[in-house]
Amino acid sequence: MKPRNPVSRRVFLSILGSASIAVGCARSESEAERATSKPGSANDTARRAPKKLSEIVIGFSQTGAESSWRVAHSKSVQEEAEKRKIQLLFADGQNVHNNQINAVNGFITKGVDIIVIAPQESLGWKPTLKEAKRAGIPVVLTSRGVDADEDLYETVLVADFVWEGRQAGEWLAKQTNGSARIIELVGTPAADVATMRKAGFAEAIAKHPDMKIIASQSGDFTRTKGKAVMETLLSAHKGEINAVYAHNDDMALGAIQAIEAAGLKPGKDILVVSVDAVKPAFEAMIEGKLNATVECSAVHGPLLFDTIEKIARGEKVPKRTIVPGKVFERDQAAALISTRPY
Repeated sequence: MKPRNPVSRRVFLSILGSASIAVGCARSESEAERATSKPGSANDTARRAPKKLSEIVIGFSQTGAESSWRVAHSKSVQEEAEKRKIQLLFADGQNVHNNQINAVNGFITKGVDIIVIAPQESLGWKPTLKEAKRAGIPVVLTSRGVDADEDLYETVLVADFVWEGRQAGEWLAKQTNGSARIIELVGTPAADVATMRKAGFAEAIAKHPDMKIIASQSGDFTRTKGKAVMETLLSAHKGEINAVYAHNDDMALGAIQAIEAAGLKPGKDILVVSVDAVKPAFEAMIEGKLNATVECSAVHGPLLFDTIEKIARGEKVPKRTIVPGKVFERDQAAALISTRPY
C-alpha cells in the first residue's frame, strides 16, 4: 500500500448498496493471491506497525439512519474524527446487512488501517472478519456486537442491553403494581440488541405473574413501522392493552401516534416505556404521552477514538467496554431536555 500524506480533514464516502465500493469478492486474482499469501491465519493477525494518528485511515460501516439515535451515533463519530483530524471513510448501510458486508470488504480491499462496524445484524460476519484479520486490519465494533469469535475483533463498545430491558420491566412493574397486559415492540430480530432487551424485560416481569406480554412483534426500530404494528395490535387486542414496551424510542413514538388515532390517551390509558432517551422522547414525556425511557447513550465518538488511538499505538484494549445509561421518568423531562445532546 502506498504511503499516505497526513490528512487534516474528514472524507465521507457514501456507499449506496453494493455497487458503490469495490467488494472483497471482486478483487483481482493477483490481489487475492497477495491477501492469502500473507503470513498467519485467521487466528494470527499480521499486525501492522503503529502509525501516526494523522496518517491513519478508518473505514466506518454504519447500520443506517433508521432512528434519531442512529443519526446521533453517526454524528458523534464523524465529529470526533474531524476534531482529531483523522480520515474517516463513512459507509451508510441503509439498514441492509449485505450492504455492510460489501462496504467492509471494500475497506479491506482499499487497505484502510482500522475498520469500525456498527452492525445491522449479529450473524454472518465471520468470513469478512477473518479477511480483515488476514489483512492485518484491526476491527472495532460499536453500538452492537456480532456472533463471532472474540479474536476476530479488537473490542466492542456497547451499552448493557439486558440491563436496559430489565430496567424497563422493573419500572413498569412498579407503576402497574405488577399487573399489566403488554404489547412489546421488538427491534430488528437478528440484532443482538433486540434479543438482549427482550431477555432483560422478560426477566424482570417474570417475577410478577400478572404481567403478561399479549403480543410481541418487530417494528424494526423505526417510527413508521412501530406505528403500523401498533395499529394492527390495537385492533386485534381491543380493550386488552394497558402498557407498551418498545425496544427504542422511535417505535414508541410511532405507537403513541397509533394510540392517539384509536381515541386513547398514551401515557394514561396505555403506559409507554422505551429505550434510548433521545430528545424527541423527552418532548413526548413533557407532553405526557411517554412515561419513561431508559438511556442508551449514542455519544460513542470520544470513547471510540480514544480506543482507536490506543490500537494505533499498538496498545492492548479491553475486549468489551460498557457505555453506561440511566432511567428517565416523565417528571424529570422538562428540567433535563436542554441537557440532551441528541
